[in-house]
Amino acid sequence: MASASRAALDCVHSVVEVLQTSSHGAPTLIASHVRASRRSVESVIRAREAVFSRSRSDSWRRPDVSRLSLPRAPSTVHRSTPGRQSAARSALATSPGTSGPPVEVVPDLPTVSVVIPLFNEARSIPILVERVGDVLSRAGWPHEVICVDDGSSDGTSLLLKAMAAERPELRVVVLRRNFGQTAAMAAGFDYAAGDFIVTLDGDLQNDPSDIPRLLRLLLLGRKGVVGQEAGARWVTGRERDGGGYDMVCGWRRARKDDFFSRNLPSALANLLIGAVTGVRLHDYGCSLKAYRGSLVRSMRLYGELHRFLPALAAMEGASISELEVQHHPRQVGVSKYNLSRTPRVLMDLLTVAFLTRFRDRPMHFFGPLAALTLLAAAVFFVLFCAAALKAAAAYGVGMAMVVGAAHLVASLEFVVAGFVLFGLGLVAELCMRTYYEAQGRSVYRVREVAN
Repeated sequence: MASASRAALDCVHSVVEVLQTSSHGAPTLIASHVRASRRSVESVIRAREAVFSRSRSDSWRRPDVSRLSLPRAPSTVHRSTPGRQSAARSALATSPGTSGPPVEVVPDLPTVSVVIPLFNEARSIPILVERVGDVLSRAGWPHEVICVDDGSSDGTSLLLKAMAAERPELRVVVLRRNFGQTAAMAAGFDYAAGDFIVTLDGDLQNDPSDIPRLLRLLLLGRKGVVGQEAGARWVTGRERDGGGYDMVCGWRRARKDDFFSRNLPSALANLLIGAVTGVRLHDYGCSLKAYRGSLVRSMRLYGELHRFLPALAAMEGASISELEVQHHPRQVGVSKYNLSRTPRVLMDLLTVAFLTRFRDRPMHFFGPLAALTLLAAAVFFVLFCAAALKAAAAYGVGMAMVVGAAHLVASLEFVVAGFVLFGLGLVAELCMRTYYEAQGRSVYRVREVAN
């Protein structure tokens, strides 16, 4: 089409030259019209070439574009199907990860969305985005990178937007203020369009080279683990019927942080969270995790519940595993974590413990407590009666109320507390029903439907 436009332009040039050199002379009006036509054709050609140049770059291209069939925009990402999963298994079962030459890519591999929440990480984000793109390109995974700027004040958003202009696979979400890591992660999940979703920190302590290993375990299960990893332990959950897991958590076994301020509190927290929630993992705090998109889109994050994502996933019936990953010392920036978060973690743990067991039946929590307090009220009332009868026999009726006053007051307080707890249970039941019915959410989760 461009050659045809060029030919038309040459014809216009020829007509102009004939009119200008004609011995009889061409009317000035005709010559001006022809010159205007020449300028119009030239502008059309320039506009068409600009459109063609944009269309060539407006795709999720990776270094070896010829072997990938990638979506042009997140809104057109195709979801995984069993047929695509089987084709991906045949391609990835022998994949060496990032070592060696790039693997042969199946055009219908599941797409991957990498979500990176950021807060004042301008010095590390260019390196991280480059490494993530290079690793996933070598492993053959079509992908997008979603960077969420959580109200940074060091120019992170400006840097991200400049990078996005040069990298079509990079999407930037800028929050109005600092909402916290949970909100930033939830925003990344909302904008993610991939079949699989990977999260990691933006401080370069997580190694992007571990992402393909997590994805292989997520997709293929233990069959997708090769080499020395084949003997590793999988701590929780069982594989899906078709193979693979719903969620794979990273385990920073050789963690490169301060022992007393970071490693020791984290180890104690992992033990406590595992005991309370029943989901026992070595490293709840590792941000490097891989999820199936269907699982992430069924969860809702509030407060600071990003630490408890495995427990929330278990509430949805997810199969969960973990895999050892690398961890590096922090080289740039300043850590945002300290011991001041401990009380908030404990409060969130109580919330998760309640949601895990009583989310859809809160009266089963408040009802027994109300019964226990009413029972205690009955016990104290019996003690009051016994003390009052004994005092009346010894000192007369006038002293009966004085001697048993303490037991009577305790009995009345427990009665009030019992009715309050019972009322809270009824209110919680109404709130639960309103939550499910107003949002059209069901109390069950379907993994798949056959036939």
